[in-house]
Amino acid sequence: MAAMKPRTGDGPMEVTKEARSLVMRIPLEGGGRLVVELNQEEARNLADVLNTAVSLINKK
Repeated sequence: MAAMKPRTGDGPMEVTKEARSLVMRIPLEGGGRLVVELNQEEARNLADVLNTAVSLINKK
């Protein structure tokens, strides 16, 4: 029987580079992780949107 690992959301948000893509792992409340595979263009678009969100937060 395979070893069972606890499924927790603890741990950092991380991004790793694989062969042709970036893999982003985001811890979730309640356990588990959201895993998203992005190409370079999608990563740039995500960065732009997140920068816009941060600037909106800073305006408050």
